[in-house]
Amino acid sequence: MPNLLLELRSEEIPARMQRKAAGDLKKLVTDALVEAGLSYEGAREYWTPRRLALDIHGLTARSADVREERKGPRTDANEKAIEGFLRGAGLSSISEAQVVSDPKKGDFYVAVISKPGRATEEIVAEVMPGIIRDFPWPKSMRWGKASSAPGALRWVRPLQSIVCTFGPEHEETTVIPFEIDGITASNITYGHRFHAPEAIMVRRFDDYAASLERAKVILDAERRKDIILHDARDIAFANGLELVEDEGLLEEVSGLVEWPQVLMGSFEEDYLSIPSEIIRLTIKTNQKCFVTRKQGEDTLSNRFILVSNIEASDGGKEIVHGNGKVVRARLSDALHFWKRDQGNLPDLETLAASAAKFGLDLQKPLDQRMAKLDALDVTFHAKLGTQGARVARIRALAQKLTAVTGADAALTDRAAVLAKADLRTEAVGEFPELQGLMGRKYAALQGENASVAAAIEDHYKPQGPSDRVPEDKVAITLALADKLDTLTGFWAIDEKPTGSKDPFALRRAALGVVRILLERGIRLPLLATTRDGDLLSFFHDRLKVYLRDQGARHDLIDAVLTPEADDLLMVARRVEALTAFITSEDGKNLLAGTKRATQLLAAEEKKGTVIADGVSPALFKLDAERELFAAISSASKDAANAVAGEDFRSAMEALSKLRGPVDRFFEDVLVNDEDAAIRANRLALLRLIREATGTVADFSKISG
Repeated sequence: MPNLLLELRSEEIPARMQRKAAGDLKKLVTDALVEAGLSYEGAREYWTPRRLALDIHGLTARSADVREERKGPRTDANEKAIEGFLRGAGLSSISEAQVVSDPKKGDFYVAVISKPGRATEEIVAEVMPGIIRDFPWPKSMRWGKASSAPGALRWVRPLQSIVCTFGPEHEETTVIPFEIDGITASNITYGHRFHAPEAIMVRRFDDYAASLERAKVILDAERRKDIILHDARDIAFANGLELVEDEGLLEEVSGLVEWPQVLMGSFEEDYLSIPSEIIRLTIKTNQKCFVTRKQGEDTLSNRFILVSNIEASDGGKEIVHGNGKVVRARLSDALHFWKRDQGNLPDLETLAASAAKFGLDLQKPLDQRMAKLDALDVTFHAKLGTQGARVARIRALAQKLTAVTGADAALTDRAAVLAKADLRTEAVGEFPELQGLMGRKYAALQGENASVAAAIEDHYKPQGPSDRVPEDKVAITLALADKLDTLTGFWAIDEKPTGSKDPFALRRAALGVVRILLERGIRLPLLATTRDGDLLSFFHDRLKVYLRDQGARHDLIDAVLTPEADDLLMVARRVEALTAFITSEDGKNLLAGTKRATQLLAAEEKKGTVIADGVSPALFKLDAERELFAAISSASKDAANAVAGEDFRSAMEALSKLRGPVDRFFEDVLVNDEDAAIRANRLALLRLIREATGTVADFSKISG
C-alpha cells in the first residue's frame, strides 16, 4: 500500500515546542484523512530544530465509494416538506427519488445518494493548507512583504519549504503539489544549514531519512538524545569524571541541534566555592550545558559539557573557548550574588520595626532579608496581603501544630520566621527555583540549628507525587503550616481549582498535606484546623487519588470515608484493614451476608414496614435468632473497643465472628414472618447487623 511523506521545514523552532508540534501534526493529518474516508496502517512523527516530518505508511490510495439511503416524506406530503427533502438530499427534482411502499405507513420517498471515492492525492491537497494555516502554535509570527495582507500565513518561524510525496513502497512516488502563501509542496528538502545546504531530492521516507543523515541531519530526536547522552558520559569518563544527568536539559539540547557534537569546556576552580546548585543552574540556564563531578562524589568539577551543532575543523576549540568565556562571566555574576547575600544590607536602620515584629537579629544576613521582605510590603496575593502577613500567619499556625507533630516550639518558631527570607536574596532573585534551598545554605552559614536550616528548604516539600516528604519534625510542622495557610487562604477568597485550571497549585498543596500526614503518621483534625467543610471535601478528593495510586480499591475507600472524616491517617488505616479483611474468606462471606441483611432491611424501610425500636429476646422463636443476637452483642462491643483503640484489624476480626451466625440466620429464619411483632423484631435484628458493621465501614458500598 502507498506511503505518504510530509515535511514542513522552517527556521529554528523553539526546542520546548517541537515534540508537541510534531504530535499535533500527526493527529491533525491522520484525523483529517480518516474523516475523508481513508485508512492507514501506521504513522510516526519526527522533529528537528528546523523541520517537522510525518511518515504515514499503508495509506489507502483512494477513499471508498459511499451509498446512502435517506428517507423522505410520504408521497402525499405538502409541497414545503417535499422541497425541504430535495434540498437536504441534494436532488433537483422529485423524479430523482425512489418511491418505497410500507404496508402500515403508505408510500414515501427515498433518496439514494451515491458519493464516489476520491484519490488520496486530491484529499491531501485539500486538507493540508488548512492544517498548516491553522496550526496550533503557542506563539506564531508573520514575515515578508506578503505578511501585511489580511489572512496571511502565520507560523512559529518563517516557513521555507514543504515536502509531500505519495506512492508505493518500491515504485515511483508522486508529488502532491498543494500551495500555501507562495510555497508549493515538492520533493525537495535541504540538509544541515552549514554542512550541507544543497538541495536534496527525496521520494519516500527511507531515502529521505538516509539522505538527511548524509547531509548531517539526524531526524530521530530520540536518537539525537541517545547520542548526546552517551557521548557526554564517555567524554566525562575519559577525563576521570561522571556526567550529572538532566533529562529536561537533554530534551532541550536535542531540540537545538541537528548534528550533535559533544565537547568539554572548563572554568577556574575558584568558582567551585559557589554552591553546586547555583553553578549547575547558571551553566544550564544560560549556556544549555551539562556539569560534571568527580566519580563517586557529590561536589562538582570545573569541567562542563556542551553540545554543538557544528562539526568544527579545529576539533571544537573555538566553540569551547567561546562557551567558556560566557560561562565564566555568568559564574562571576553568581559568585557576586553569593557573596552579596552573605553581607549586610545598606539600609539596616529602616528595618528595625520589622525586626522587632518578628524577633529578628539584624546582625545576621538572613534575618536582614526577612526584615526587608516585610518592610517592603511585598505582595503575596492582592486579596491575601503581603508576604510579611503570610509569614505571621504561618508562624502562628505552626505553633499550634507543634502540639500535634511534637516539634520543638522554639525551633519551629525560628524556622517559620526565616522560611521566606531567601526570597529577598540575589541568588533566588536570579534563580527562583532555588528558593528554600538557598535559605537553608544561608541559615547554616549564620549558625542556625540544623533542624531550622532543614525546615527552611523542606517546608516547600513535597512538590509532587515523586518528591520526598520532610522527615524532621520542625520541617514537617512548617510544611503543614505553609500548605494549610495557602489552602485556607485561597478557599477564603474563593479562588479554588476549576476543571484542569489550578494556577496556584492547590491540588499539589493538598496532596502534599495528605502525603505528610499519612507517610509520617500524623493525626491532624483537618476540620478543626481549617474550619471549612468544603476544603475538607477537597482533601478527601486528594486522599482518594493518593490511596488509589497506592493500590486501594475505590469502593473500599468510599466504604470508610464519611463526609465528616477529618483524620486522614485513620481513614487510611481503616482502608488498609478493610482491604486485608475483605480479601479473606471470612470477610467475603460476611460481606455477602451483611449486604443481604442491609438490602432486605432497606427494601422494608422503603415500603414503610414497621421495625421494632429495639430487639426483644422474648420474641425469638429459633436458636439462629438467639445465636445471632448474642454474636452481635459480643462483636459490637469488641469492635467498638478496638475502634476506640484505633486497632482496626482487631475490629475486623471481631466482626468476622458474625460470619457463621449470619449465615445460619438466613438459612433457618424467615424474616418476613406472618406475625407482625416477630417480623418487626427480626428486622430490628438485621438493623443491628448494619450498625455493628457500620462501626468500621459502610458495607453496602463495597462491590462483590
